[in-house]
Amino acid sequence: MDIHNAFLHGELDEEVYMIPPPSYCIKGETCFIQSQTDHSLFTLITATSLTIVLVYIDDILVVGNDLSQVSYFKSVISTHFKTKNLGPLKYFLGLEVARSPLSIFLNQRKYALPMEQNLELNDTDGDLLPNPAPYRQLARRLIYLTITKFDIVFAVNILSQFMHTPQIPHMTAATRVLHYIKGTPGQGIFFSSSNDLHVSAYTKSDWVSCATTRRSTTGFFIPLGSSPIFWHTKKYTTIAHCSTEAEYRAMAVTTCELVWLQQLLHDLGISHTAPMTLYCDNQSALYIAHNHIFHERTAPNILRSTATLSVIAPFWSLHHHSSSLF
Repeated sequence: MDIHNAFLHGELDEEVYMIPPPSYCIKGETCFIQSQTDHSLFTLITATSLTIVLVYIDDILVVGNDLSQVSYFKSVISTHFKTKNLGPLKYFLGLEVARSPLSIFLNQRKYALPMEQNLELNDTDGDLLPNPAPYRQLARRLIYLTITKFDIVFAVNILSQFMHTPQIPHMTAATRVLHYIKGTPGQGIFFSSSNDLHVSAYTKSDWVSCATTRRSTTGFFIPLGSSPIFWHTKKYTTIAHCSTEAEYRAMAVTTCELVWLQQLLHDLGISHTAPMTLYCDNQSALYIAHNHIFHERTAPNILRSTATLSVIAPFWSLHHHSSSLF
């Protein structure tokens, strides 16, 4: 659960001491007991049930072996505060929770990512760095690290867009990437000698991800069998009118790279006769790729990309995937 308006941003000139509210009771009989080892933990134990409440400022986690007691607790709290029911536990204080009948798995994947999710950097928010040289030097070194660390490619692409006037939020984001790298300094790329030589590609576009220019960012990842060999992310030079157009452009760009890679394999004496597999998670873009019929709803920019895909379509096959590169 989440409590609305936990922070009222009031200006206080005096000291304020908070006293926990009176114990909450179930139908006037059994009451919640505050833990003496963790004052944010409250438990209610009856003959048939156990209900546990963990409170962190405005976030409340309710656990119990009797769903009726949990629902009753939520209803009582909702009569005193404006609350939001977040449903079954998935995230709590940055922890990701995965549950099954046999186990519970906790991880901090979002916190450990090189860039905070939904972070929007721009040229206007934040103070300018007094000396932009360290930021520029750091960004150049991070770009070089992307040779073997494809998991930071997207974050580095964003940071490199502010080399001209870096600001404090940009440096903060760059420092987060450094912390991420320090956690896995020896992580690299593994090439197996028993790997097959089938080429596949995963493509994705982040539509209008740039808050300043409203341009989209495209990215692709190409493994040779199970070994990664090529990855790239780049912001478009033009504005896509819809997510379908952005995804279709990403497919066209990736297909061109696949054709280049096929020629490179040929130069190395490797014959790749099987179709290269291109994965995309946008159904509309897949429909257009499979059916090259132009109509009034097809944007002119998509038509140009369609012409590209039509020429090189014999070299690859299309598939749908639900994973994300960003």
